[in-house]
Amino acid sequence: MWNNHSAMTVAAEAAAKEEKKTQLILSAALELFAERGFHGTSIPLVLGRAGVGASSLYRRFESKEALVNAVFRDAKRRLAAALHEGLDAGLPPRALFGEFWARLASFARREPVAFRFLELQDHAPYLDAESRAVELAALGPIYLTCLDLQRRGALRDDLPAGALIAFAWGAFVGLFKAERTHHLPVTDAALDAARDACWRAFAGEGDRRKEPTDGDDLRHDRGGRPGCGPGARPRHARRKRRLRAR
Repeated sequence: MWNNHSAMTVAAEAAAKEEKKTQLILSAALELFAERGFHGTSIPLVLGRAGVGASSLYRRFESKEALVNAVFRDAKRRLAAALHEGLDAGLPPRALFGEFWARLASFARREPVAFRFLELQDHAPYLDAESRAVELAALGPIYLTCLDLQRRGALRDDLPAGALIAFAWGAFVGLFKAERTHHLPVTDAALDAARDACWRAFAGEGDRRKEPTDGDDLRHDRGGRPGCGPGARPRHARRKRRLRAR
């Protein structure tokens, strides 16, 4: 017998089927926009990659501009979630920067197509108001954190917060761009070194003294003896100084 439960089950199955088709379209479009750019991607290409008919696409997205904005918002929201969900904003400044860097690296590795689409293309010509609002929601907390760290002296304050973000973000994106063009293998060690270089470049003077990076500016060896880490005075120089003192 047909009843309300059966009707709800059929409706839920139909909704799930429609959502699956939407995701097929978004995934296919993301791949193509990342590979070919906005102008190099046509609707017929998206239809072929997704395996759907034109009516299915146009019922959801009225134009290529509407489609690319939907793709942008979907990918940007995933990036925002990766960066902000569960983040402990009370971490010390150096650790907070390291956590942000690690989360960005994890997203770039886990979702290389989305990262390439978001960060290696110019989206300004076609982003609509809703997409710009999503982008602001993703970047806004980072900007406010930078302002707070500058106020506390943890970040240098001779540059605007936006400039610090642009430099650090640009350095990170540049690494993955170099890897994509086969100019540089981006290993974990390379990412860690770039992270530490960015921190040293942008940290406030007092914070650089308080929070040396892991393995950096070590003044003692593992046995506690002085002068065995980078930046320490060479042993022969110390011997010469002691001889002169005599």
